[in-house]
Amino acid sequence: MTGDEKRVVVETAPGGAVLIRVRGSLDGWAGSTELADALTGAADGGTNRTVVDLSGVEFADSAGLHTLLDARRQHGEAGIPLVLAGPMPAAVHRLLEVTGTLGAFQVADSVDSAFTW
Repeated sequence: MTGDEKRVVVETAPGGAVLIRVRGSLDGWAGSTELADALTGAADGGTNRTVVDLSGVEFADSAGLHTLLDARRQHGEAGIPLVLAGPMPAAVHRLLEVTGTLGAFQVADSVDSAFTW
């Protein structure tokens, strides 16, 4: 990833949903703050679904996990589904699995399938 590429890109998806694409590292030093802002904006913006495309994440740590868990809470309070979409990179899947949080999220195999639930 080059220095001028955005780590987090927010797109409007069909039907009023929000698609957030994440690339690179999702950790305390990079990515988590951008993602948190995007997720809060989606929850506050009244979307009918937020899909987070994690297929481009190369590394994730507890800060990234904390961001996703906060978003899950915010979206739940707003009554908005939050779906993590893959294919899930091994680093992200392992983090969710080891921490016991994988089952806390709706997870789709792909971005396309995340919109069909």
